Amino acid sequence: MAMLLKNDAARLKWRGFPVIDQALLDRVQKQAWFHRYPRGWPFLLFIIASITTAVSVMAIERADRQTRRVELDRNLTEIASALQRRATENIALLRAGAALFATQETVSAAQFRSFAEDLQGKGDLYGSLGMGWAPLVPVNRLSDLEQSVQRTERPDFLVYPRPDLSRRNAAPIVYLEPDDGTNRAAIGYDMLSEDIRRTAMERAMKLGKPVASGKVHLVQDVSSKQQTPGFLIYMPVIAPRSGGQVKGFVFSPFRAETFLESASELYRNNNIDVAVYDAAVEPEKLLAERHAEGSAGPQMERRIDLGSHTWVVVISDRKSGVLSTASRITLFFGALASLMVMAIGRLITRRAAEDRMVLEWLQSQAAIRNSLTRELNHRVKNTLANVLSIAALTRRRATDIDDFTESLTARIRALSATHDLLSQSDWTHAALGDVVRSELAPYMEGNESHVELSGPEILLAPNDAMSLGLAIHELATNAAKYGALSSSGGRIHVHWMLETPELAALDWREEGGPPVREPAKRGFGRDLIEKIVAHELKSEVDLRFKPEGVECRLKVPVRASREFALRNERK
Repeated sequence: MAMLLKNDAARLKWRGFPVIDQALLDRVQKQAWFHRYPRGWPFLLFIIASITTAVSVMAIERADRQTRRVELDRNLTEIASALQRRATENIALLRAGAALFATQETVSAAQFRSFAEDLQGKGDLYGSLGMGWAPLVPVNRLSDLEQSVQRTERPDFLVYPRPDLSRRNAAPIVYLEPDDGTNRAAIGYDMLSEDIRRTAMERAMKLGKPVASGKVHLVQDVSSKQQTPGFLIYMPVIAPRSGGQVKGFVFSPFRAETFLESASELYRNNNIDVAVYDAAVEPEKLLAERHAEGSAGPQMERRIDLGSHTWVVVISDRKSGVLSTASRITLFFGALASLMVMAIGRLITRRAAEDRMVLEWLQSQAAIRNSLTRELNHRVKNTLANVLSIAALTRRRATDIDDFTESLTARIRALSATHDLLSQSDWTHAALGDVVRSELAPYMEGNESHVELSGPEILLAPNDAMSLGLAIHELATNAAKYGALSSSGGRIHVHWMLETPELAALDWREEGGPPVREPAKRGFGRDLIEKIVAHELKSEVDLRFKPEGVECRLKVPVRASREFALRNERK
């Protein structure tokens, strides 16, 4: 389509019918109205396609979240059941021990060790640290208990911390199997001396069934630098035919992390975060936690009963990435499709914009031709008028044909020098300093010290530059004939400045030349400067003939150079 429009445009241009260009332009405008926004429409298509992709990904992610939440609820049920199962397994062993020891008058070390080994083996069954026996002893009979244990089992057995006489009972740990280095540190500890343990034991006596304690730090871990949270399960041993009197407690101590690790063997999904809290979800109530790899997902929590004590289980699933696999695939192909749509839209709008530019270029060529013709006529008329004026004045002042020819040639060359400067800038402007330098160039070769130039960069319109060039030429010619440039010690000072944003001033001053006297009659140079130049520049010229040298002050308007708007657009 673009090639067809270019051929039509060339044919119309050759035939000289610029008005038809508008008809073609209107036709293209109706066919491709989006050419006004060659980049906006492709971007809009990209945004629409991207929004569609984003909505699809959001829908997939919502469905994935719902699926994960259902799966998370199932996992929470499994984990809660696993924890309760591990607690139930330990409680079953404690019930068996309580049933056995309730029938015994006393519990000997050999009997307890045999029972514990038969039920728990090495003591690490079901996540516990073993099984222990703590008799309920009146405080005033602790010494008898200590002496009995010292005679039969442990010569160093002592109850600690020593109970206050105001208390009725104590529950020191007498046996704790397996009897290894860790458990041995707890032997003799009075569990009724600590509030959380005492609360659990009193509740177990009241209910007559196993009760789990709250979060405690086990006596076994007191010597270690890092005390891990733990808990205990107490089973009261009630003597038969005693009216419910409690003989003591069979108990199991647990490290919470070990207990949770043991429970993890009973559920399938290990790619989730699990945290267990004592009664409430608070940092200081945290018992144990397990972390999985990946980014955190939604959370769920559930309260469970474990040994007549409340635990809160909090879980959150983990996934390998920010988005699901289906979302990533959708996002990839959606982005690819969005880029393709944008590229196709960009190709179409660019073709429409190119067609539009072809027609606008045809229109601009016609306007440029007309404008160039008018400007050329105007400048040729101005130049010819200047030449005619110079020729007329030169003829009236010339003494013979040679003088006329020489003067006219020099002045036309001055015009030509300014023309050259304007041609270099495509007739847009000429720098004031360049105009002065071009006219004084013949007098500066090898004698630059005779001429001193100074001033800022000031741009002049073409007609003003030509008029200033003629004035400088006349001043330089007179200085070479009669003034400072006619002697080796003469100097010329030319300084220009910007008086206002619309007006520049140029000062010409000669010194070191022959004494100057004002001429008796007006010469051509003076008429040219004071009449023609002053008229063209629309300002007065201050020309003074001082004895020490000629001084002249010219004021040049700084007018914005008139340039073709269409030509600027083409550039």
